[in-house]
Amino acid sequence: MKFFRSLPMVLCMCAWLGVPALAAVEVAPGGLAEAMAAAPPGEELRLSPGVHPGPIVIDRPLTLSGEAGAVLDGGGAGRVVTVKAADVTLRGFEIRNSGLSLSDMDSAVFLDRAAERAVVEGNRLTDNLIGVYVWGAKDALVKDNVIVGRRDLRMSERGDAVTVWNAPGARVIGNVVSHGRDGVLATTSRDNQFIGNSFSHLRFAVHFMHTNQSALIDNRARDVDVGWALMFSDRLEVRGNLVEDARDHGMALNFANNSVFEGNTVRRGGEKCFFIYNANKNVLRGNTFEDCEIGIHFTAAGARNTISGNAFIANRTQVKYVGTRLVEWSADGRGNYWSDNPAFDLNGDGIADAPYRPNDIVDQIVWAVPLAKLLLNSPAVQMVRWAQSRFPALMPGGVLDSAPLMRPPPTVTHGF
Repeated sequence: MKFFRSLPMVLCMCAWLGVPALAAVEVAPGGLAEAMAAAPPGEELRLSPGVHPGPIVIDRPLTLSGEAGAVLDGGGAGRVVTVKAADVTLRGFEIRNSGLSLSDMDSAVFLDRAAERAVVEGNRLTDNLIGVYVWGAKDALVKDNVIVGRRDLRMSERGDAVTVWNAPGARVIGNVVSHGRDGVLATTSRDNQFIGNSFSHLRFAVHFMHTNQSALIDNRARDVDVGWALMFSDRLEVRGNLVEDARDHGMALNFANNSVFEGNTVRRGGEKCFFIYNANKNVLRGNTFEDCEIGIHFTAAGARNTISGNAFIANRTQVKYVGTRLVEWSADGRGNYWSDNPAFDLNGDGIADAPYRPNDIVDQIVWAVPLAKLLLNSPAVQMVRWAQSRFPALMPGGVLDSAPLMRPPPTVTHGF
């Protein structure tokens, strides 16, 4: 323990005096277990090209790095790497072939509670049930890895690329993820950052459950069921993310409150660009919802949300609001852009001269009785719509944009 406490001072003195730090110990295939047993805290073990058999358990501060072609193979049993010490770094090699037990949390890399400040960087994780499991390890960093899940398993049998459980300060940055169940599953955690990752061929790209005070910034998802599924989570920062070609929802909120959603884009969503279920006191600003069946589906009594400066472009139904209250979607004299709004702007201030309502009483009837679609072109329906246009008091509760924009806000440049 005295050696461990003095190690940072020794390294600093070496740097100050110009003395090189300890050179990495080269480890040939088959020699990893022996090298780890002999390594003092703080040493770097460098894996030579070839297959190094696992599983392994790291119980002291070490760095494992790899030369091109270095592979750590778990042999299809359990966790390939289990980290039970602080300040461990895994960098630059392939980790593959974990076990297949979800209940045992079989993973390429399992960061135990004691693995504070662990770094998993620049690796390729393939043929594992779970990529990286951050199980209570504070301030862990998972960065610039390529994580490819098990394509041979059904979706329900797969694990997640990165799982974060009760790990304050965990950061997941710059990873490329495909073919798992969820790209990131964060549960019962806080103060996490998920930045600049790319997701494809998944159920949910990012899935939050009871994850608070966390940031989701500049990520990209394509060919997923749902892009960002944010549930029972508060005080989130969700900015600059892009979802394309989601099969169900681009973004879905369920009891997500007190959060900011700004500069995000959902494009070509199969069903809904954005689904909001009982989410309250959120700010939606500067987002683009384009080419979905429904731009925003808003239901279950969400209240006190501020929705302005967004662009609704070429959605078959711009808004589906299920409720009887009148809800204002503008703030500080500025509303949203609606591509189907045939508006005029006689004074040239960029704000339409008349309010915009995306839904009318006929929409409400069709949502309640889908067979009513057969009557949409009937004279009776046309008469009801004409009457509403002449007598606004007939309008039901719903979304009202009192200051619709004539042009969409500037396009967000996504950071990837």
